Amino acid sequence: MDRYRPLNETYLPLYETEAGRKIYEETLACVEEQFPGYLREIRGTADGADVPFHKLFLMHLDDIVPNVANETVQSNELPVGCSTIMCNQPGQEILGHNEDALGETLNHWYLVAAHVVEPGCKEENFTSLSYAGFLPGYTMGYNHHGLVYSINTLSAATLRSAKTPRYFLARALLSAENYVEAQQILRNEGCGAAEGFSVNMTFLTQEGDRMFHNAEIGPCEPDATQSQLNILTVSPGENTAHCNKYLRLKVPEVEGVIIDSSVKRMEAICRHPPAKSRQDVINILSDQTDDEYRVYQEIKKDDYVKTIATGIFDCIERTWAIYTDKPNSTEPIVVIPLRLRDEPTSAAS
Repeated sequence: MDRYRPLNETYLPLYETEAGRKIYEETLACVEEQFPGYLREIRGTADGADVPFHKLFLMHLDDIVPNVANETVQSNELPVGCSTIMCNQPGQEILGHNEDALGETLNHWYLVAAHVVEPGCKEENFTSLSYAGFLPGYTMGYNHHGLVYSINTLSAATLRSAKTPRYFLARALLSAENYVEAQQILRNEGCGAAEGFSVNMTFLTQEGDRMFHNAEIGPCEPDATQSQLNILTVSPGENTAHCNKYLRLKVPEVEGVIIDSSVKRMEAICRHPPAKSRQDVINILSDQTDDEYRVYQEIKKDDYVKTIATGIFDCIERTWAIYTDKPNSTEPIVVIPLRLRDEPTSAAS
């Protein structure tokens, strides 16, 4: 928290203003009504780490407060990463994801494997890559119902106060039992999303052919009570990729690094032939051909964003391989079996 620049340079000063405090309070009330259990987790984290709750909650609001308060957010404070490829080919059903983050996040992320059973809350059993101070969910992972997913940040130009921040929708997604329920969570009927993001997902236990889905979520329209939602289904024999720019929803976006980077990374991805195998996905996610914005990002010169982890989900082998260096030239640091509900426990390799 001491090193997290957006919190210290932007969110906290605005929290001390009347406008900023109003946005904070009405968004907190919205979350309290829907997800009291998640707020108890954040309060427990704050108590255990001996830090103020409001600082952790401000981190979960991202740029909602400065955006709604009409304060300018510097382009280097915005998230600028994450690239996902979904390959749905015969014998090769792969979801690959590069998790990009600010350089100060290095050594402050970990895997959370949780089984949550609490009165009044839906049972959750999941494993997710997580950042210090944040709820699990807004990265990549899977749950015991067979959901496999990754998240791409999308930066809408206009965010909403008194609506649901994306961190809470992503965490709620970890409780989804099937594709229909996942859609309901993302639509968030009765409130709607405060911000934009994208979800790449499949359910290992679904009947019939393998289907991947890319869901683009947009902030709810003025006076609306549900998120904007557009879903692309990737059928057998098809592939798709997503970075950090809206491809289908007509949502006005911010200008700056996040869009420039996303365009460049997508161009680099599209220069490769369509992936036919796991190794093809790994090679594409390792691409560093662009001098300015690479698919696999390493900190060089004045760069402040790094690919901190690459995840390769193999839906046939039911494994999740995690790399912390360029995946086409290193071995994964861990390979986790995707253990589903009522299946026997097996150890990670």
